[in-house]
Amino acid sequence: MAVGSGELPVLHPVDGVRIAIGSAGIKRPGRKDLVLFEIADGASTAAVFTQNRFCAAPVQVAREHLHAGSPRYLLINTGNANAGTGQRGLASARRSCEALAEIAGCEPHQVLPFSTGVIGETLPLAKIEAAMPTLPELLSADNWLAAATGIMTTDTRPKATSLKVPGTPYTITGISKGAGMIKPNMATMLGFVATDAAVTPAVLQRLLDDAVNRSFNRITVDGDTSTNDACVLVATGQAGGDVIDGTESPSYEALKAGLDQVMIELAQAIVRDGEGATKFVSVKVTGGQRNAECLKAAFTVAESPLVKTALFASDPNWGRILAALGRAGIDDLDVEQVSVSINGVVVAEAGGLAESYTEAAGKQAMAPENIDILIDLNRGDAVETVWTTDLSHDYVTINAEYRS
Repeated sequence: MAVGSGELPVLHPVDGVRIAIGSAGIKRPGRKDLVLFEIADGASTAAVFTQNRFCAAPVQVAREHLHAGSPRYLLINTGNANAGTGQRGLASARRSCEALAEIAGCEPHQVLPFSTGVIGETLPLAKIEAAMPTLPELLSADNWLAAATGIMTTDTRPKATSLKVPGTPYTITGISKGAGMIKPNMATMLGFVATDAAVTPAVLQRLLDDAVNRSFNRITVDGDTSTNDACVLVATGQAGGDVIDGTESPSYEALKAGLDQVMIELAQAIVRDGEGATKFVSVKVTGGQRNAECLKAAFTVAESPLVKTALFASDPNWGRILAALGRAGIDDLDVEQVSVSINGVVVAEAGGLAESYTEAAGKQAMAPENIDILIDLNRGDAVETVWTTDLSHDYVTINAEYRS
């Protein structure tokens, strides 16, 4: 179950990136569960990782290797998270990098490992190593869609997008995965994005941090931050032109706008495919004194089980939104200044039910699969938006049966 058509745009190849997809049979025989990205020599790579203290072994190793030098390969497996596996998990993650390095002819630290799947199970390293030798011969610049499918777990459809940056020779293409355990905090989400622009590593990291904060750090399905979340941005420099080395570079703003667009589309695709989701919900909070309090209010409403179940039932139970706002931790909030609307229907103002509100209008507003909740705190100029889902019976079923 997912919201919207899920139709993908044309996925443009990015010069300097090739991708291979293989089958290691980690969870099911024959499933495409191993993805390899090859990155051109001289490319810049930036990444952000989960802030969960129980971060997975591949996250720890990827951080170490990224710090050690310029990556040439990204190795991703699904079906096993290699998280909560202690020193054995770390050894397995490092060995997977060594095994690929032996095949590809690079240094082990030039391989960044990523895993997604069940937490607490030992990585089936022998299966992964056995599947590796076939990957280099399968490398192709046109494998973005196959890669988007290969990194799926409980996802019901692949998530990918691509664009040509207006006014520049640059291409940006990216994929993501995630449907549950989603409240990125950096996001079980993974994201891989590449551009053929030439960007210095420091500027690339700044661009990624900004884009992630506007996208993956503005989504929530269930309020849970994964042990394995990561997002990687690669700039190959293959398009030529001047190197973007600061905000004053001629193409900086155009590239930044393109990256923001790609990351937001990938993040929203995760929400639209949220486990059991039947609604795509935007919670926009305006009139805050600070952005932080707008985010606090938006996430409190977006993650309220009572609000989310009302959304699933298409029930305009606006009191649940007020109750969530009241516990959002804005201590000096003047509730009589707050107004709330759902899909353009004002449901609450001056601390209570709006005089213009009717139950019929409320039910009509809650019926569509796309819901916009607008909350005005009327205390400042700050604005923030969070994207979320409803909470359905299927969410419980999917997670109750996840290891079956």
